Amino acid sequence: MNTINITNARAKLYQLVSDVNVGFNPVTIVNNKGKNAVLISEEEWKNIEETIFLSSIPNYVDNINEIRKNENWDEASEYRMDEEW
Repeated sequence: MNTINITNARAKLYQLVSDVNVGFNPVTIVNNKGKNAVLISEEEWKNIEETIFLSSIPNYVDNINEIRKNENWDEASEYRMDEEW
């Protein structure tokens, strides 16, 4: 993770926002009071929120892992949006 001090972050804010959106590389912004912050893209933040939500469902992760272990994936096909159900 890249690190930048708050003064430089202020001067380069537009570029920092562009960088985290293109590369999905968070940036730690440090200040002299020890209260740092992390800048990430909105898309990455939504992914984190979704992961936290799904992980909070009781037994969700265990159920997914059990399905992955026991399901026969040899006959699985890729999902197509134009496929009729």
